Amino acid sequence: MNMGKMFIVLGMVFIIIGIFWTFIGKLPGDFTFKKGNVTFHFPLMTSIVVSIILSLLFLLINKFR
Repeated sequence: MNMGKMFIVLGMVFIIIGIFWTFIGKLPGDFTFKKGNVTFHFPLMTSIVVSIILSLLFLLINKFR
């Protein structure tokens, strides 16, 4: 796979992730704690999903290299 096709695929993946993120917003495993004026947001499930997607993406890139 040449660099041009790889960037097209990478761009499409980012567009799909962006659309998914816009409509879903916050996943069920994300935690938000509020106490007074302090808000702490811990995106646990989002981090796991992003990690899986990036791992698969790098696996595909490495496979066609």
